[in-house]
Amino acid sequence: MNYLKDYILTFLKGMSMGAADVVPGVSGGSIALIAGIYQKLLDSIKSIDKTALGFLFKFEIKSLWEHINGGFLFTLLAGILTSIFSLSKVITYLMDNHPIPLWSFFCGLIIISAVIILRDIKRWNVGVILSLLLGTITAYWITGLPPTTTPDTLWFTFVAGGIAICAMILPGISGSFLLLVMGQYERILDAVSERDFLIIALFGSGCVVGLLSFSRLISWLLKHYHAVTIGVLSGFMLGSLNKIWPWKEILSYRMSSSGEQKPFLTENIWPQHYLEVTGQEPLILYAVLSFLFGILLVLGIERTANYLKRS
Repeated sequence: MNYLKDYILTFLKGMSMGAADVVPGVSGGSIALIAGIYQKLLDSIKSIDKTALGFLFKFEIKSLWEHINGGFLFTLLAGILTSIFSLSKVITYLMDNHPIPLWSFFCGLIIISAVIILRDIKRWNVGVILSLLLGTITAYWITGLPPTTTPDTLWFTFVAGGIAICAMILPGISGSFLLLVMGQYERILDAVSERDFLIIALFGSGCVVGLLSFSRLISWLLKHYHAVTIGVLSGFMLGSLNKIWPWKEILSYRMSSSGEQKPFLTENIWPQHYLEVTGQEPLILYAVLSFLFGILLVLGIERTANYLKRS
């Protein structure tokens, strides 16, 4: 019964990661950190090595499954894919029609998550503080990059997958946003919606290659420089608030692949100027409620996780 409960919780955490990865500006890695499975995820990915390949070539499937923590990885991946395929249209709808409550929710979620993660640092020093500032500044700079035009070729789809997955496992830096910067976000989203399995397979292959190499680096850093690495990762989360600030002025538009007009360049503005600049209500009450809901959700997840650990 406990195994079933663990699998259900892992599946739900995977769905949360998948939902976050669909949104440009929010990272599935942030959700993994919040949910307390980040290190376990890195260790499981890192275990896909020569030993695992040896088990595979010898058809020792049971040994392979145990070596890579297959039950955890498979259940988490199933949750991620279920969320991406089922929620991509819902998230897109909310981004287009209710952006202020959606971004406010993620602002609350990210701020409280960074605070909780920083509590793991037992000893603060100059190095940790500098790493936190470095992570914040780096993420702020990356999220301020304008989208660019890149080739719609199959080889670049593979490359985009490798780059995006590195960001997806980094808290705060969104793989979806890097796809947007590379001009590949809509192409991948359309491929998912239209079940274009060639594009999905190439993108997925790039993700696998990037994931297997990058996860080893992050795992090594967490093992040998835990406090500094946590500081950088938390800084990434705080710096990403630049991208998901709810009130924005649209400076220019672009035409999507489906012929729709989409925001291209935006600038953050204060809510009290939003009505004057855009002619739309700033929806401050909805924003505050969504912000608080994000905070309460994370606190609820943390309390539930602590209870399950004790029990």
